[in-house]
Amino acid sequence: MEQVIIFVAQKKLEDSDKAIAEGLEELRELVETAGASVIGELIQKVDKINAKHYLGTGKIEELKLYIEEVGATGVVCDTELSPLQMKNLSEILDTKVMDRTLIILDIFAQRATSSEGKLQVEMAQLKYQYSRLAGTGISMSRQAGGIGSKGPGEKKLELDKRNIRKRMDVLEKELAEVKRHREIIRKKRVKEEVRVVSIVGYTNAGKSTLLNVLTGSDIYVEKQLFATLDTTTRKAILPSGTEVRFVDTVGFIKKLPHQLIKAFYSTLEEVRYSDIIIHLIDASNEHNESHIQVVEETLKNLKIEGIPVLKVYNKVDNEQVYIEELENLTISAKTGLNLDKLQLKIEEILYDEMKKFTAVVPYTKNDIVAYCNKYGEKIVTYYQENGVKITGFLHFSKIYKIKPFISVELE
Repeated sequence: MEQVIIFVAQKKLEDSDKAIAEGLEELRELVETAGASVIGELIQKVDKINAKHYLGTGKIEELKLYIEEVGATGVVCDTELSPLQMKNLSEILDTKVMDRTLIILDIFAQRATSSEGKLQVEMAQLKYQYSRLAGTGISMSRQAGGIGSKGPGEKKLELDKRNIRKRMDVLEKELAEVKRHREIIRKKRVKEEVRVVSIVGYTNAGKSTLLNVLTGSDIYVEKQLFATLDTTTRKAILPSGTEVRFVDTVGFIKKLPHQLIKAFYSTLEEVRYSDIIIHLIDASNEHNESHIQVVEETLKNLKIEGIPVLKVYNKVDNEQVYIEELENLTISAKTGLNLDKLQLKIEEILYDEMKKFTAVVPYTKNDIVAYCNKYGEKIVTYYQENGVKITGFLHFSKIYKIKPFISVELE
C-alpha cells in the first residue's frame, strides 16, 4: 500500500483555516478510497501560488525532509497541478507526485462497471495524460504502478501524443453512439409519459441507499466516496399508484476535474429531463452547507434549471446531525424514517401541474377511455347506463381532448 503525504498551498486572504482543513480531510478520504494511506500533511499559506513549483522553495525543502522522515512513497496535492509544476516537484522531491485530479480519476477507473462508464473514464484519463506528455520526462516514469495506473486506459498511458489522440477520436465516436442510444430511450420515455425523479447530491450522501428502499432494488452501497459511479434507473410505484422512474446519479464533489465534467455530461444530462430533482444532503456531515453549494453550482453549470428541486436531509438517525433549515424534509434512508412523507411530497409536486376531473364518456368513445388510462393518474372508472364515468388527474397540456366529456373539473 502506498503511503503518502497530502499537501496544499492556499492564498492567505482567500481561504479560512476551516476551509483548508475541510479540503485536506476530504483529500484524505479520497486517497484512502483510492487504496493508499495518508501518513502526514503539510500546509503553506502564500501571497501567490508559485507558477513553476506550486510550493515555495523553503516549503519544498521542508516537504523533502518530511518525506525522508516518515518514509512516504509519494505526495498528493489538494488541487490540480500544472504539467510543469508536477514535473518540477517530482524532480526536486525525487518521489511520485500526484494531484487531486489524478486521485479522483483513479477512483473512477476502479468503479466504472458499465461500458459507457469505462469509455467515459478512459476519455478523461487520456485527456489528463495528453496534457502531461510533452516534456515530462522522468516525472512521468515515476507514475508507473499504484494510484493513477488503474482502469480502462492503463496500457495506453505510455503512448505518444499522436496515438493517444487517435484513441480519443475513437472514444468520441463510441460515446456519440452511446449518447444517440440514450436519446432514443429518453424519447420513448417521454412518449410513454413516464415521470422521472432524479436523485442528486454530494458523494456519500446516501443516494443509492435511497434508490434501493424506494424501488426495492439492490444497487451496490458502501460508506465511501463514489461507491456508485454509473447512472442507475429503477421503476417504482408511489402510494397513489403513479409509476415513476428514479434515477441515481454519480455524486458531486468539490474541484471535480473538468475532464470528468465534460466526459460525464451525457450521464448527468439525464437530470435535465427530470420532472423532479431530489437534492439529497448528508445531515450528519458538518460540512454539508458547503456541499449544498457545490451541488447547486454544479447543476447551474450544467444548465439544469426550471425543474422543481426538493431538498431532503438524510441520515438523521445518526447521533449528531447538522441541519440549518429545519423546514426541509428530514429522512433516514437506512431506517425508513419519513420515507412516506417523501413519497407524498413527490406526488404533491408531480400533481402540481395536473387537473382533477370527472368525465362521462359514451361507450362508443373507447379511444377517449384509452387516452385517459394512458396519460392519466389515479384513474378510476365506473360503468353506468349513459357511459363510462372516469375520475382522475390529467396534465394541463392533455386535458383538451376530454373537455367535451367533462362534467366536473377542478384546478
